[in-house]
Amino acid sequence: MTIERARRPGPSVRTRVVEHAGHGDEAAEIAREDRLVTEEPLEIRVRTGGLEPRRAWVTMRTPGHDFELAAGWLVNEGVAAPGAIEQVAYCTDTDLDPEQEFNVVTVALRGAADLPHRHTAASAGSSACGVCGKDSVAEALQVRSAAPWPGARPDADVVRRLPEALRERQDLFARTGGVHAAGLAEADGTLLVVREDVGRHNAVDKVVGARVLAGEPAAAACLVLSGRVGFELVQKAAASGIGSIVAVGAPTSLAARLANEAGIALWGFTSPGRSVNYC
Repeated sequence: MTIERARRPGPSVRTRVVEHAGHGDEAAEIAREDRLVTEEPLEIRVRTGGLEPRRAWVTMRTPGHDFELAAGWLVNEGVAAPGAIEQVAYCTDTDLDPEQEFNVVTVALRGAADLPHRHTAASAGSSACGVCGKDSVAEALQVRSAAPWPGARPDADVVRRLPEALRERQDLFARTGGVHAAGLAEADGTLLVVREDVGRHNAVDKVVGARVLAGEPAAAACLVLSGRVGFELVQKAAASGIGSIVAVGAPTSLAARLANEAGIALWGFTSPGRSVNYC
C-alpha cells in the first residue's frame, strides 16, 4: 500500500542560458531556455513494530518514483524482504519546512526488524561505497536476500541491443543530459521497467522498487545500465537475485570480482557492434 500526496517536485527545472557558438566573425550568442535535472536529498525512514520511525539513509536523488527508490533501497541493502513492506508514505512531521515535505519518506515494515550497523547512523549516500578487499566481497554476498537467478540470460546478440533499447526510453536524459538510467529486462531483451536518476545507484533501486511495489519479483534476467559498473551496483543486483548486468561503460575490478563470485554474468563496453563479457 502506498500513500501519495497532492504535489511534489518535478524531475527537471527551467533555467535561462546563453549559448556561445562559432569562432571569430561567425561567433554568436544565443539566449534561450534550457532544462536542468533536479537534484534534492531524500531521507528514508523505517518504522517497525509500532516504534517511532528511524532514519536509515539520506541520498541525493532526482525527485520522482520516491516510493520505489525507498522500497528498492531497503530490498537491495538487505534491510527488508519484498513482502515485508507494508506501506510507503511521505512524512507529515509538522517541523519539516514546506520545501522539504516531499524529501522524507517513511517505510512501514511488517514485524520487527533491526537496521544493520552501517545504516544506524545518519549518513549520506554517494556513488562510492567505501569498501574493498576479500572481506568486503564476502560481506556483500551475505546481504543477498534472493537466490541466484535460475533462468535464461540474454545471449550476446540480445546484449548488444539492450543499451539502445534503454536509450530510447531515457526521456529525462533527452531533456537534460544529466541523468543515469537503469532497466530490468527479460532474457529475450524485453524491457520490464526503466527508471532515471541523477545517481546511478538510485536508478537501480528505483527499478527494483517498481517491481516490488507492483507485487512482482525483484529478480530479473538482466539489469541494463547506462554507464559504468561499480561494486555497489553489483551488490544490489546480487541482493535482488538478478542474473546478468549489461553496461555501456566498464566495470571496476571489485565489481567484476563480486559478479564472478555471485554468479552474475557481466557485460561491459556494450554497443550495437561490440560487448565485452567479464567471465
